[in-house]
Amino acid sequence: MKSNILEPRSKQKEFAFTKIMTCGLCGSGITADEKFKKQKNGNVHRYVYYKCTRTRDPNCDCGFINENDLISQLQNLINDIDIKVVPMRDKITAEVKRYKQFQQMLLGDEIQIVIKDIDIRDYAKFLLREGSLDEKRELLSCLKNSIFLNKKHIRIAQ
Repeated sequence: MKSNILEPRSKQKEFAFTKIMTCGLCGSGITADEKFKKQKNGNVHRYVYYKCTRTRDPNCDCGFINENDLISQLQNLINDIDIKVVPMRDKITAEVKRYKQFQQMLLGDEIQIVIKDIDIRDYAKFLLREGSLDEKRELLSCLKNSIFLNKKHIRIAQ
């Protein structure tokens, strides 16, 4: 039997893209919900959906978006952002330099492998897909513009 008592905030699950987006229709915050689906073969798949909290408008028709679709849309938006003005640029540049130093340490000077330079935009897209919760939040919080969710589509305010 489920209890009607809310879990303490410290025990609630944290999601990467909550607290950084707003509903594009009513201005409420965005929350996330985690679902698990068990297949007949025993595999279990995890799905995360983001949706409007409906605190400002209980009848808001914002809809929900799957986390994978959200990440894909954010990665597409990275192409339209001037990375030079994003404060995260220096951190990403330093991380790419650190990665190259790590490769050099592993491969040594005697092995000459030409590795394509890592583009800052590509690394930002990588962080959105594979980064930690904190890395994703930090990257998106560096954007000077607000992120809005509206009927399964995100946009950045200009």
